Amino acid sequence: MIDLKLLEHLETYLTDNRRTRFNKVLSQRTKHFTVATEDVYQLHNTSAVIRSCDVFGIQEVNIVEEQNTKKIDREIAMGAQKWVDLNRYHSVKDCIHDLKQKGYQIVATTPHTNDCVLHEFDVTKKSCFFFGRETEGLSQEVLDAADCYLKIPMSGFTESLNISVSAAIILQHVTTKLKQTTIDWQLTDEERLAKQLDWIKNTIKSYDEIVDRFYKTK
Repeated sequence: MIDLKLLEHLETYLTDNRRTRFNKVLSQRTKHFTVATEDVYQLHNTSAVIRSCDVFGIQEVNIVEEQNTKKIDREIAMGAQKWVDLNRYHSVKDCIHDLKQKGYQIVATTPHTNDCVLHEFDVTKKSCFFFGRETEGLSQEVLDAADCYLKIPMSGFTESLNISVSAAIILQHVTTKLKQTTIDWQLTDEERLAKQLDWIKNTIKSYDEIVDRFYKTK
């Protein structure tokens, strides 16, 4: 349970503009959709995907680092890692199992399958969009576990887009459509309060000292 008195106290350390900004962004956050990247080689690609998730209101990103383990590129992510939750996995199997336990369908993004084009995608289903390695694409393990395949229609000679570009296009489309439905896509009250507290922690200097002082004088 969130200590509402503590949260109220911590908010006094924020400017009015920051409090308003937090509330506005939180009202647009969702866990109805999430994203997973699988062993992406280029660090800036994963970082750019995280940035797109923040921009389009996706609260959680799942990073599979079975072969490649790197720190997020702070310059490319432009601070987005402070506002988006990163779930890290050492295997695709563990990631998929966890996502399915949370009720997500696995959506393999691939230009080689005509299962579903972007504008026909059913946004009412809770979904995780998987993006694969730059050259090989998604592993066979992800393709076998996928509940559906999604592609962006293309008209040129090029068969695929950079994964960060693909993620941005897909997320912009599905979140826009989602907000036009009657689906309850926003964070729960408890999730919103927890995230507000987390963001304040990432914002306020001497957070631990302030909390300690609050409980000592309570």
